[in-house]
Amino acid sequence: MFTSRSLSLVKYKHFTASWTRFVHHKFNLQQPTYDTDYLLNPANIAEIQSNIEHRKGVGNINLVHEINNQLKTISAGDEAERSRLNAQLQSELRSIPNKTHPDILHYGTEPKLVKYYNQKPVFDGTKVFEFSEIARKMNILRTEKLSNFTGHKSYYLTGELAELEQALIQYAVTNLLRNGFKLITVPDVLPARIIESCGMNTHGERNQVYKLNYPHERLCLSGTSEMALAGYFAGTETAEADLPLRLMAVSRCFRAETSGLQEEKGIYRVHQFTKVEMFAVCGQQQSAAVLEQFRDLEVQLFEALGLHFQLLDMPACELGAPAYRKYDIEAWMPGRGMYGEISSCSDCTDYQSRRLGIRYRTNDGGDLRYAHTVNGTACAIPRMLIALLENFQNQDYTVTVPEPLRKFMRGKTAISRKKLLPELKLTKRLKQEEIC
Repeated sequence: MFTSRSLSLVKYKHFTASWTRFVHHKFNLQQPTYDTDYLLNPANIAEIQSNIEHRKGVGNINLVHEINNQLKTISAGDEAERSRLNAQLQSELRSIPNKTHPDILHYGTEPKLVKYYNQKPVFDGTKVFEFSEIARKMNILRTEKLSNFTGHKSYYLTGELAELEQALIQYAVTNLLRNGFKLITVPDVLPARIIESCGMNTHGERNQVYKLNYPHERLCLSGTSEMALAGYFAGTETAEADLPLRLMAVSRCFRAETSGLQEEKGIYRVHQFTKVEMFAVCGQQQSAAVLEQFRDLEVQLFEALGLHFQLLDMPACELGAPAYRKYDIEAWMPGRGMYGEISSCSDCTDYQSRRLGIRYRTNDGGDLRYAHTVNGTACAIPRMLIALLENFQNQDYTVTVPEPLRKFMRGKTAISRKKLLPELKLTKRLKQEEIC
């Protein structure tokens, strides 16, 4: 007969055994599978090299072939040298960028303007304030004297600015749920392998990734929930009939490097921020259409808020290593006198799925194929706050709340200035006997 103590001991041992198995297997990801039929074919070297040159020049296809040729000459007994060259080959294959959509190769270094949306705001000659000035006058943002304990580019959102952040999150999530996305909560701490498989470098002195001091695995803070969402599907097989799978996540995003540029001052580029991210796993023939759907959803979200923005089809030199094609959305920020990026969406084809083992089985029950992945930003909070406050500022030092956000802000139509200290009210001096 079990006593409560012995039962607790059994539960503890069972938990310990389960945790041990989890620790041993949690990062047991399969090795990346690159498209070696294409990459190691000498007939494709010139094409791949041209693509590398269009894509920031990262990657060395000639070295890939040199190492591969060396491997062919290794004697059967020289396993140490074979292992060394194989590791070097895998490293060089990893650095080759994705292919580029042929339509954008002729753009040069400039994006193609697809369309403008809404009209620029008119301020009739009145002074236009930049976000930090507006927020400071309204006492709803704090950035000063934070570097001594939270680092450069840290900030507190207070009062109605913090409410506006939550309203934007709810606005984006509500609309995406309506469009068939599934909401998932993701971890902020990820193995470096997951992050690298998604196309972000974790090595070297200068990169965007915060690395954690963990003894058994290289762990990092996630730069975007796209990485955790991709990792969620690592090593999985899905029926083609169930594709595409559309998910979203609300998460904190961590970026180690910021900018000292004047046009990126304030909270435009910061170490951590909240973002609502869209992610899809698609069939190989679906990703182009899913990218257009993500793009159109982003346009609808921002157009309904009344922001003036431009939609850009980005050139090859502006694509990250995973992207086959990418659209950016830049909102007009009158306080800065510039367009600033508030969103993007990318078709990564099979770049991430080959590195993470995300596959699907065709409807005829035949081949297993590598899926395509698509990602997009539904709402990146700091830059949306900048765009909203700068575009909808009023002469009376208030900011109009766009109509779609009001139901998420308890019906408020405007944000107004808050005093630093609560207003003091004079009260009658109490008599001694009233105190007693």
